[in-house]
Amino acid sequence: MLQEIIADAAGRMGKSIESFRVDLQKVRTGRAHPSLLDHITVDYYGTQTAIPRAANVTVEDSRTLVVTAWDRQMVQAIERAIMESDLGLNPNTAGTVIRLPLPPLNEERRRGLVKIIKGEAEQTKVAIRNIRRDAMSDIKELLKEKEISEDEARKGEEDIQKTTDAHIKKVDEVLAVKEQEVLSI
Repeated sequence: MLQEIIADAAGRMGKSIESFRVDLQKVRTGRAHPSLLDHITVDYYGTQTAIPRAANVTVEDSRTLVVTAWDRQMVQAIERAIMESDLGLNPNTAGTVIRLPLPPLNEERRRGLVKIIKGEAEQTKVAIRNIRRDAMSDIKELLKEKEISEDEARKGEEDIQKTTDAHIKKVDEVLAVKEQEVLSI
């Protein structure tokens, strides 16, 4: 019973870190990457669809993305969705091909991105701590119901704390790598 609580908490903490990694992929580092457009949706015949599902997104060079719409009528909708997004990109359209040149990031923008990344990291740490709190309350509930002894409860709480510390350390490592990536020119 105790091991199930610990394993569940570790699994949920791992999912929080994966979610953090996915969120970090959306942060623009000055290099073109197709995942930059994953979160932008376009009205595709009445359904909100992510751009990569309505068009082919490729990297032309290190600073240019190329979006090739599968349907000619979707070009304007995709272009409008990109312009209205929070990425600050200006698409250049030629037929069914949309080119997205990524402007170089200045120092001030890089610092702003680092603040955003640190905020995301803190939110992930809070989520991990909330998972720890839930697991600890489950252990206390088992102790209160006399399903486990006090020694087992203490050992379980120590294991949960070790798991929490390990996952928070992972968040810090992922943050450091992304921060270095954003600040490098």
